[in-house]
Amino acid sequence: VGTLLVVLAAVLFVASIVVLVIALRRPKKSAQPGGRSDPLSFNSMPQFGPRQLGPGAIVSHGGIDYVVRGSVTFREGPFVWWEHLLEGGDQPIWFSVEDDDGRLELVMWVTRKDVTLQPGEQYVVDGVPFHEAERGRASYTSEGTTGLPAGGEMEFIDCANADESVLLSFERYAPDMPWEVSTGKPVLPGELTVYPAPPPSAP
Repeated sequence: VGTLLVVLAAVLFVASIVVLVIALRRPKKSAQPGGRSDPLSFNSMPQFGPRQLGPGAIVSHGGIDYVVRGSVTFREGPFVWWEHLLEGGDQPIWFSVEDDDGRLELVMWVTRKDVTLQPGEQYVVDGVPFHEAERGRASYTSEGTTGLPAGGEMEFIDCANADESVLLSFERYAPDMPWEVSTGKPVLPGELTVYPAPPPSAP
């Protein structure tokens, strides 16, 4: 019995030496500090992404809770942006969400049926002059209630006043359709609270 205990102790001692050697030879992993992220980037604010913001979501702004009735996704080459139809106030509002070179841009738009401007004219609305900032064509897909087909092509012209505090937009969803005119005001993420949309129901 004494010999067995001595052998067992020797085996345990050798095993502990082996474990110690392996532990000492294992390379140590240097702690990699996590990089700091841009708090104003689109990816830092998932509440404005298409998963959370869609038909059925609630957007609270200015003391009013708006219901998202429908959403439109626009694509122009590598660029993607969204417009959401909000109802709950005096009139429907289109809420646009865009990732502009990593910067989140949020705008509340009101359709201006009282404005008869056409592209190429002098852009003055409510006494405010605007200049053209961008124009192009995009494909789109829609879901929920938007008043648009499930998908198609559209044209747009975006304008802004001198300090970009007020925006003007022209949109046309078919060559033979009249231009839709809207005016918009940028909003800050902190001015809004988003209650996410329910997940899509299984087919």
